[in-house]
Amino acid sequence: MKEQLKTIQKDALEEISNAEDMKELQAIKVAFLGKKGSLTQVLRGMGKLSKEERPVIGELANQVREGITAALEEKTTSLEKLEMEQQLQNEAIDITLPGRPVKVGGPHLLTQIIEEIEDLFIGMGYEVREGPEVETDYFNFEALNLPKGHPARDMQDTFYITNELLMRTHTSPVQARTMQEYQGIKPVKMICPGKVYRRDTDDATHSHQFTQIEGLYVDKNVRMSDLKGTLNTFAKKTFGEDREIRLRPSYFPFTEPSVEMDISCKVCRGEGCSVCKETGWIEILGGGMVHPNVLSMAGYDPDVYTGFAFGMGPDRIAMLKYGVEDIRHFYTNDIRFLKQFHQA
Repeated sequence: MKEQLKTIQKDALEEISNAEDMKELQAIKVAFLGKKGSLTQVLRGMGKLSKEERPVIGELANQVREGITAALEEKTTSLEKLEMEQQLQNEAIDITLPGRPVKVGGPHLLTQIIEEIEDLFIGMGYEVREGPEVETDYFNFEALNLPKGHPARDMQDTFYITNELLMRTHTSPVQARTMQEYQGIKPVKMICPGKVYRRDTDDATHSHQFTQIEGLYVDKNVRMSDLKGTLNTFAKKTFGEDREIRLRPSYFPFTEPSVEMDISCKVCRGEGCSVCKETGWIEILGGGMVHPNVLSMAGYDPDVYTGFAFGMGPDRIAMLKYGVEDIRHFYTNDIRFLKQFHQA
């Protein structure tokens, strides 16, 4: 029996040494140490041994088992290490290869224009306010000196949801809301960018949805010259220091007096061309002194407070600044158009 045990140990160690993978190693373990393995079969015959031989054979059998087990563990570690090395080699990344370029998006052109204007006015002490796009008739019209039945309401063809709810036609309701919030006891200096909606036929220069930025400054002793200085700074910072402005009398229900602002044509520099229709000027925005009725409805005493307001369209500004000929380009999401204005 001693010879059998020594032979089992020798054969097991030899097969373990020659094993090439974990599957083969597991088969060797079952063949020698399993319930029907070689070592188990030998140990079942110990009952036929004498009392003197049993301890000797039992000790030898344990030594053989321990030797085989130790060899199996050592080989397992070796094979696992080898498998890991092979896996790492197979999954290795060649860092010398050039990387694949990642396409990175950027802000939409209108977003860029709006953020530029916001930064400019924040630098002049204005705060940025926002309001709901679904607005009440009161804030969209009545609080801005446009009572029901006022003919100027027809200037803004409106999307009505109910008799009292509508899609806002301008961002001026944010001004009215802000003045009421301040309750006529402290100055207002704000701009309000956002989307507005009007029933219009979409073409190269019109859209049923577009963007606006309106500004408001209400305080004691605010004058028309303050409005002109503010708009002149805006024009030069946005379109270039060489641009000139002019103010023309106009009409808006919520301002009195009201003006339209033109900037000198960039193409002909005021000489006259097809872009400016031979006038040398291009209309850019409207504004004026806040109407006393608007101040009163918001809680401000028009004998104490005055103010100015203005409104501009980022869509139109972008078209003039970058030579975009069709407003629909801003909303059709054509990547060929948008990537021309990608910010690095």
